[in-house]
Amino acid sequence: MKITFVTPCPDLSGGMRIIALYAHQLKQRGHEVVVVSTPPCLPTWIEQTKSLLKGKGRIPCPSTYPSHFDGLDLDCRIKDHYEPVTDADVPDADVVIATWWETAEWVAKLSPAKGAKVYLLQHYEVFDYLPKERVKATWTLPFYQIVVAPWLADIAVTEYGSQHVAYVPNGINLQQFNAPPRAKQSRPTVGFMYSETPWKGCDLSLEALRLVTEKHPELQIIGFGQSPPLPELPLPKGTIYHQVPPQHKLKDIYASCDAWLFSSRWEGFGLPILEAMACRTPVIGTPAGAAPNLLADGAGILVNPEAPEDIASAIEYVCKLTPEEWQWMSEKAYKTALQYDCEITTDLFEAALQRAVQQAPPLQTVAVP
Repeated sequence: MKITFVTPCPDLSGGMRIIALYAHQLKQRGHEVVVVSTPPCLPTWIEQTKSLLKGKGRIPCPSTYPSHFDGLDLDCRIKDHYEPVTDADVPDADVVIATWWETAEWVAKLSPAKGAKVYLLQHYEVFDYLPKERVKATWTLPFYQIVVAPWLADIAVTEYGSQHVAYVPNGINLQQFNAPPRAKQSRPTVGFMYSETPWKGCDLSLEALRLVTEKHPELQIIGFGQSPPLPELPLPKGTIYHQVPPQHKLKDIYASCDAWLFSSRWEGFGLPILEAMACRTPVIGTPAGAAPNLLADGAGILVNPEAPEDIASAIEYVCKLTPEEWQWMSEKAYKTALQYDCEITTDLFEAALQRAVQQAPPLQTVAVP
């Protein structure tokens, strides 16, 4: 097949990791793959002023940012200016894939020669900072939809009456994320991802860690993130923090922990859960995204939402496990991650694209009771 992905500006987000993963895997399987992207949005003077007032300095304005496409042998075409993608930007193909609400608006206007239209839905993007009605309208477009989690399929079917919804869970590259079996550490170590985005729930993790370290000051805390810590979201004392770590180092960070915290309030999928589990690290997670499915069978601990005290209790529980009990949970996490090998999920994604081209019903239409 000839396949085109239409994406926002490439970056290091989890959603973009999935797009790059599928694009690379599909090319490896012999498909012709093109990725058409927008350039970075330049910060406005208001955004620059706010950044300076917060003590974060000027926002950099490079022509491109590091992304998950770096180093991949792919035909990536980044537009010179931020403007809608049109027929002139997109090659004729068998299928064209929108990957974000704004790209869905653009893909809807492309001619039939550009391919069967598919909408990859990794979140329900009705955020306060976005035009919600326009976002919702993209869910009604006559596209073949691929969703990454059952809760997104429920929305597509029950709220928008979608007829062609294929469920394809996010996958993970087990060559990138892996770790050999290991023992529980003598000094308990907990990791988390730092983010200033409110719905990522970093404040919940930080409060839970504060509660635990009051009783267990020996706890080692490790974190990584894209930005420097903010004064209003300070790191606990003694935290080892990695800002924009190299991608090949992520598995070492995950594998250095006895437990990984996932405290999102709202999430499409929650890729760090799988990344940690592939590195044999049990996850303590809120019921956002795919966490209820991924943690249901002992690969970690599911906690109540908006409850840092529950997260703190779960941290203490994991720290008190015997070596044998922790080893069992670690192996359970790893075996769960194996079920989401990207070769398996690419099979499903590839099949969904083929059926979109054929205008056939999805193989995995999700029935909502």
